[in-house]
Amino acid sequence: MAALDDDVDASAPVPAPASVPGSGSGSVPVSVPAAVEGERAPEGVLGPAHRALSIGIVSVVFLIAFEATAVGTAMPVAARELNGLSLYAFAFSGFFTTSLFGMVLAGQWADRRGPLGPVGAGIAAFAAGLVIAGTAGTMWVFIAGRAVQGLGGGLVIVGLYVVVSRAYPERLRPAIMAAFAASWVVPSVVGPLASGAVTQHLGWRWVFLGIPVLVLLPLALALPEVRRRAGGPPEGAGAGAFDRRRIRLAFGISLGAGLIQYAAQDLRPLSLLPGAAGAALLVPSVLGLLPRGTYRAARGLPSVVLLRGVAAGAFVSAESFVPLMLVTERGLSPTLAGFSLAAGGATWAFGSWVQSRPRLAVYRGRLVTAGMVLVAAAIAAAPSVLIHAVPVWVVAVVWAFGCLGMGLVISSTSVLLLELSAPEEAGANSAALQISDGLSNSVLLAAGGAAFAAMGGGAVGHGGAAVGAAGSHPGAFVVVFLPMAGVAVVGAWVATRLRGPKKAMVSK
Repeated sequence: MAALDDDVDASAPVPAPASVPGSGSGSVPVSVPAAVEGERAPEGVLGPAHRALSIGIVSVVFLIAFEATAVGTAMPVAARELNGLSLYAFAFSGFFTTSLFGMVLAGQWADRRGPLGPVGAGIAAFAAGLVIAGTAGTMWVFIAGRAVQGLGGGLVIVGLYVVVSRAYPERLRPAIMAAFAASWVVPSVVGPLASGAVTQHLGWRWVFLGIPVLVLLPLALALPEVRRRAGGPPEGAGAGAFDRRRIRLAFGISLGAGLIQYAAQDLRPLSLLPGAAGAALLVPSVLGLLPRGTYRAARGLPSVVLLRGVAAGAFVSAESFVPLMLVTERGLSPTLAGFSLAAGGATWAFGSWVQSRPRLAVYRGRLVTAGMVLVAAAIAAAPSVLIHAVPVWVVAVVWAFGCLGMGLVISSTSVLLLELSAPEEAGANSAALQISDGLSNSVLLAAGGAAFAAMGGGAVGHGGAAVGAAGSHPGAFVVVFLPMAGVAVVGAWVATRLRGPKKAMVSK
């Protein structure tokens, strides 16, 4: 009964009168009897009122997803042609560090002046970064382009969350979040193949230069609707100045994360200095930007934010080693190893669709807990293929179930975050959710990589890919997967603490 009580708030207040959006930033209150309102046929996210906005913002997510899945294929060729293999990792870390700053900036911007600014500026910056990277003549210019992309990506993702919170009624938010997840399915399968073909026949630059043109359609569809349905500051919030303290903390997170990543890539004693400086900047900045009580899993919003990081970090860190394990320990080709994860995109989307069903909304807490159990089981079961008697297709099956769990968890945390956020705090809270996601990925992946290297994993590619080759180090994979499974089990416990005060506050 306790779990059910967490999901159903019997003392919830009667909803306020409905509002009809006006042409300006305000709205005209219109009282609608509950019985009459309940008899109306519900309109979906593709109904006349939301169709253009839904298609526009989902198209934006689709293009970002396509770029994210395609760029990995073109990146090695780009780095080699630009004589920048020694700077290869900075092309990824540059994107990550600037996106963190963009997330916080977008939260401030959207909460004070509406999401139109961060969404429009973010799409423009993302496209500009692609052009800079695609026309780069040196590796440092290429890295600069990736950094501009990251800033744009951070602005867009938080801005879109605020658009969802303001333009869609609460009953439609699970469906639009499921659409966001579904928009990753095709790119996750087609993106690497398309990028490989383009890189081989046209050159790596067109992987970057081809996408900015495609951004024009989402811009034309989405921005007018964002202006009309979510423009201006929320009711009761003035268009005040940005919180300079939070901007400084955002800069501290970005700089701190960059220093730590630099230290991790330059394993010399002197690297301890930038690593320590990065940690000194990062830790207090994170504590200042995440909701108060996140580190101790306080009920409500803090646990929602924590769970997002725990789930994403554990899953992504483990998934990063699955193809390597199949290639080096079971002798699969890189293509076959990659296809072992292909079904996950579909099951992830299916999990997101399941959580969007209105009849299951009251069981959201149980769905999230079940999702984390699936994630933990998948991560724990994946290294079973290190036993040669276990068929390699087992990984594809268990990872599909793990992705199903992630579909339940990730979309549900997004929905819960918006439910628990006051309108004037949706931007700051959405930024906190994305920071938790991104930082956890970075930290847990670094920890997994360190454990892998400590167990001799750095030599797996040097002894040949054949099973039983001298370069085989199954223990190196075990020390990655089992701890990540333990992190996911902790996430299952955090999932029992998601319900809390209806309008939780981000720490100031």
